[in-house]
Amino acid sequence: MKQFSLLSRRVAALFLAPGAILVGLFILLPFFWVIFVSFTNRTLLGRTALNPEFVGLQNYVRLFDPATFFTRGQFGSSLIITTEFVLLSALVGQALLGLLLAWLMQAIRPGLKRFVEAMVIGAWILPEVVIGFAWFAFLDYDNGTLNMIMRGLGLPPGDFLLQQPFWVIVIFNTWRGAAFSMMLFNSAFASIPPSYFQAADVAGASSWQKFRDIALPLIRGHVVTDLILITMWTFNVFTPFLLTHGGPAYRTELLSIYNYRVAFRDFEFGKGAAVGVIIMLINLVLALIYLSIGRRKSKAEKEAAT
Repeated sequence: MKQFSLLSRRVAALFLAPGAILVGLFILLPFFWVIFVSFTNRTLLGRTALNPEFVGLQNYVRLFDPATFFTRGQFGSSLIITTEFVLLSALVGQALLGLLLAWLMQAIRPGLKRFVEAMVIGAWILPEVVIGFAWFAFLDYDNGTLNMIMRGLGLPPGDFLLQQPFWVIVIFNTWRGAAFSMMLFNSAFASIPPSYFQAADVAGASSWQKFRDIALPLIRGHVVTDLILITMWTFNVFTPFLLTHGGPAYRTELLSIYNYRVAFRDFEFGKGAAVGVIIMLINLVLALIYLSIGRRKSKAEKEAAT
């Protein structure tokens, strides 16, 4: 009689089948459907809603048309705004601020450290819609908390959402995302053996020297992981829409918001699908770049160890 084994390939395939079906239905199928639609002139209304026509690369040519590429409200303008947003909010803001806060937390008392960690986790787990409307209430010109404080101090109020909308969404996303970076780097620092820092203290090393020569080289893998995640999240983030709706005058229209406007406001599904394909390709390139950097550093560390 043949013995039944839970480790057989058939049993493994049986357990994996439900997950594979869900991945196929909700990830792979939409992925290929978007690619197909990007080569058509499908719309929500009109003749091409039911009978879309194959137009080849026409949607992509329209997006990269030199005559309108840099015009505000077009694809090129949104791409530039998104690039600036990612550089300032993710790389400069979230990564550096999270790293600095995590390092400073290593020097505070355990009780205070747990309190700070609880507050940071609370800010991270709150729904983005709640956070967005909370910031809108904070920055509102007429009844916002910030302007009420400024009026109480005798300072003139500011219409920040109208005058400095780009910096508002940069600060907003930095505040939101730095919590994740801080928690990741805090766990990375906690994994370093305390004896390394104790030996550095005996040698008279400063806090900066311990960070530069001990902590940072040991958490390079965590840094690469953090950069991959926050770059992709920030590149695709949609929450700033709750604050500015992409305005005023398209000054905060990120690629995600531009894609939403083209596909679900202008009802140009073909063009919107082309934008989605380009966004996926950019995400892929960013991930490959970061992974390549991580592999090179890992290879260099192994060669130095041998």
